[in-house]
Amino acid sequence: MFHVKLPGQDAMAREADEKLVSRRIKLPKRIVEHPLRQVVKRLLMALFVLFLTVFIVWLDRDGYHDNANEQVDLLDCFYYATVTLSTTGYGDIVPYSDSARLINIMLITPLRVLFLIILVGTTLEVLTERTREEWRLKRWRKNLREHTVVVGFGTKGRSALQTLLATGLSKEQVVVVDPSAKVIDTANAEGFTGVVGDATRSDVLLRAELQKARQIVIATQRDDTAVLVTLTARQLNRGAKIVAAVREEENAPLLRQSGADAVITSASAAGRLLGLSVLSPSAGTVMEDLIQQGSGLDLIERPVRKSEVGKSVRDTDDLVVNVLRGHRLLPYDDPHASPLQLTDRLITIVRAVPPTAPRTALGPAE
Repeated sequence: MFHVKLPGQDAMAREADEKLVSRRIKLPKRIVEHPLRQVVKRLLMALFVLFLTVFIVWLDRDGYHDNANEQVDLLDCFYYATVTLSTTGYGDIVPYSDSARLINIMLITPLRVLFLIILVGTTLEVLTERTREEWRLKRWRKNLREHTVVVGFGTKGRSALQTLLATGLSKEQVVVVDPSAKVIDTANAEGFTGVVGDATRSDVLLRAELQKARQIVIATQRDDTAVLVTLTARQLNRGAKIVAAVREEENAPLLRQSGADAVITSASAAGRLLGLSVLSPSAGTVMEDLIQQGSGLDLIERPVRKSEVGKSVRDTDDLVVNVLRGHRLLPYDDPHASPLQLTDRLITIVRAVPPTAPRTALGPAE
């Protein structure tokens, strides 16, 4: 039986007022303007059309006939403009002069059409918003393949995403899962698709299309949650690469047994970097630079090129740190690392460049 140690000072994952109320997918919003502002803007446009119609009728009021008192005053102008634009048309006030009828044909009728477009357009937009959202969701599900699922959008999750984006991953290929609706709103604002829900539940991960994902990053606040998420994710997707973070080092083996391909101990890693910086601030700076993609030096993994097959590690164009052969990670100076094989993968240090530009080699290891 697994026993997960919980950090003594570890805070709860989320506040009580952010309890899970629904498990839903939230795509990044394309409408920047607030809906209420849109409605107010269209209402003002409709009022402008109404007052313009009243003004036109008032200028040519002598060309109109009122069946009640045969005179058209300002109130009658408002009344006529209202029933005309709304296409009610009671017929109690009518244009009888040639000029009034011509104005109705040339001006009042186009204004009536414009007024209806404004009102009907607003109504249709409200009614079709859900339909459009459902259509976007279906298209998103259909096109989503080989994507990255990030469970937890805290400091660790954000930092992991920044690194992945620096290597060329597009935001459209990222799905964030978090139990907090506020956190998902923040992810949406940054251009990521979000799923609100508890990632330990398989139905929530299925909403994120995890079964089709290529890689999964688990950056939860609690170690026991990370173990459960890893177990569920591995059950749903046998081939995806799963990378998880834990706070306590003794919980790392549980993550590996649960199906994680790599486990990062956040507290220990930060502590070791602090210790290295105490011994040598420059070495600490270099290490921090290596793990921060997109600036200075980058630590990358690449396949062996055909021209490098059969050569020694020292004969490659890049600064090779390790050779990954099957499940074995060999240091560059290991006698078994050379000669290189076609199926090997190399861990190398290169100069940071934009994702679209070619990497620059630093030279062979000495």
